[in-house]
Amino acid sequence: MTSELYAQAAHLIEARGLHLDDAQQRTLARLVEWLQVRLQPSLWRRRPTVGAYLWGGVGRGKSLLLAALFEAAPLASKRRVHVHALLQEVQQRMLAHVGQADPLLRVADELAQQARLLYLDEFHVHDIGDAILLGRLLQPLIARGCILLFSSNYAPAQLCPNPLYRSRFKPFASLLEKRCLVLEIDAGPDYRVASTQHWGLYLHASPRHLQQRLAHLPTVPQLPLARRSLTLRGMDSRTLWLDFAALCQQPLASSDYLQLCQRFTHLVVGEVPALARCSLDEQQRLVNFVDIAYDSGRELWLHSALALDELCAGVAHEDFSRTRSRLAQLRRERAA
Repeated sequence: MTSELYAQAAHLIEARGLHLDDAQQRTLARLVEWLQVRLQPSLWRRRPTVGAYLWGGVGRGKSLLLAALFEAAPLASKRRVHVHALLQEVQQRMLAHVGQADPLLRVADELAQQARLLYLDEFHVHDIGDAILLGRLLQPLIARGCILLFSSNYAPAQLCPNPLYRSRFKPFASLLEKRCLVLEIDAGPDYRVASTQHWGLYLHASPRHLQQRLAHLPTVPQLPLARRSLTLRGMDSRTLWLDFAALCQQPLASSDYLQLCQRFTHLVVGEVPALARCSLDEQQRLVNFVDIAYDSGRELWLHSALALDELCAGVAHEDFSRTRSRLAQLRRERAA
């Protein structure tokens, strides 16, 4: 089964026109070996790890490897979800069990019944509340026999870098280290930078040029969300156009960005300033928004009066390397 499963996963990757380097081949082989043992109790010499946690630098193919393993896995009941979407879903499901004993356990029951293999892509946490919720959720998922896959830019112990929360987060990190096969993919080139597969456009131009490009959009001044309204530049059934100030300079949550990406297939963010001069909160909102738009497969147009390298220069945010890698996959266009 190992060679067959490896061949299937490698074929899925090659079908996308990609070729694995040596480090990626070794990592995929180890993941395939682990999954084979996990799926066949007859091979268990001791209790196997319940999950695989793959981490490493940006653009090293972590999501690509795990997605191929996920697709090739001989299981009908499986699901891939981004951590932002999972958190929102868990909170919504818990509302349906208000007044009942331990709603989170009931949500874990539902998730485990729907998917034996659960793949949490781009796994990271910045909020201690989210970390605690995820930790409490993973324990019953493990107890119910779920097979878990994680991709992340961080080792488990580094997932929550804020020293104020480190002691509260430690049990969660220890759970991942104890119950998962933790693999670091070796350093190498960022393949996103060289990719010719674009998911949107980076427009280095004057505001007037963007206005001319989007003049066909109906003027819609406000879009109501769950807790507030967004100030817009324009909107139709497919496209949403707003400025960076509206998107990132007010306290929007990941759930708001998920709502936008669920409703619109084309998102245009205008007048993005030099990010190093933005607050950490504003940088974090842009990081979250780009993560969600990228994972949702949405077309993103990002507009600025600055070239992309100038826009990103000097940003110290700890997660920005992933965002910068993803922005490198936007087709670049310069106009007067």
